[in-house]
Parts: sequence; C-alpha cells; structure tokens
Amino acid sequence: MPPEIQDWELVRRTVEGDQDAFRVLVERYQDRVVSVVTGMLHDRESALDVTQETFIKAYRSIEGFKGDASFYTWIYRIAVNLAIDHQRREKRRPTSESMRAGARSDAAAAESLLDRLADDRPAGDPFRATRDTELRECVQRAVADLTADHRAVILLREVEGLSYEEISQVMQCSKGTVMSRLHYARKKLQADLKEFL
Repeated sequence: MPPEIQDWELVRRTVEGDQDAFRVLVERYQDRVVSVVTGMLHDRESALDVTQETFIKAYRSIEGFKGDASFYTWIYRIAVNLAIDHQRREKRRPTSESMRAGARSDAAAAESLLDRLADDRPAGDPFRATRDTELRECVQRAVADLTADHRAVILLREVEGLSYEEISQVMQCSKGTVMSRLHYARKKLQADLKEFL
C-alpha cells in the first residue's frame, strides 16, 4: 500500500474490512505511541503492552472514529487514557521490580528532553559528560515526580511536538486546561532542574 495514502482513507478502508490498511496505520504510529507511553509509564515492557492494547482497542472501535480530530490525535487519546489507567492500577500494587523497571526506562523520557537541551560544547568534553549524566538523572526524577496528567502534557508537547489543540483532543480537556497543566509542569521541571539552567 503506498505510504502517501491519507489516514482518513486508511480508516475508511479498515472499516470496510481491509486489515492491511489498519496495519499501515499501526506501522505509521506505533513508534510514536510507544514513545509517549514509555515516557508516562517509565517501563518499556508495560509501555509495549499498553501500546498493543491501544491498537487493539482502536481496531475494535474504529467505526466510532468520527474524523473530528486527526487519527493520530485519536490514537494518542486512547494510549494516554490506557496509560493513566495502567498507572492507577500499578499505584495500588507497587513492587520492587516495577520500581527497578521504572528507573531503567526513565532514561527514555530524559533522553528526549535532553536532546532539546543540547548545547554547543565539544563532544569529547569530560565536564560535559559528567554534567549530562547528572542532568539526565535529575530530568528522570523530575519527570517521574509529575502527575500522570502533567507528565502526559509535557511529553505530548515537548517530545511529540503536538499543538495545544491536539493535546486538548488527546487529553479530552479544554485548551486552557492544557496550557495550565503545561505551565505547571514546566515550572515544576524548572524548579527541579534550576541548578542546570
């Protein structure tokens, strides 16, 4: 199937029973969904499970896709809601293994945010390497300390580059709420990372 086919056409074909059309949608968006969900859950395996659940749920409810928003906004909304549900379930039963897994995969969110904070210092600079390691650890802790909603908003905006309107659709809240959550998340991250700024 040609890659230039628009999402709405792939959705239409999926509704008509074309499983290859849905496969193209999965291939088009799975990496981005995994990235957002990993940033929210801090556990790669759980993120992969939630991503799989996201696409299963999307496939089963594709006829309900109205086209009011773009397909990726719709799929992100499903993914974010499932990730938040997963976090709530996990909070009720934390284990030492999930805590260790969370610490390992916090690096993914930290790496994405660090890429945005990169500067012009030479790559071989030992001071930079030490400082980057410290910053990475602080970013991991700061992102992990955000609530699920604030973490989702910051990841959708800063890592995925979604607009306020798109985040509003994903999070099913007003644009003002998105702006407020984003402002709070940025202020909290700035406070937690002030020694690096």
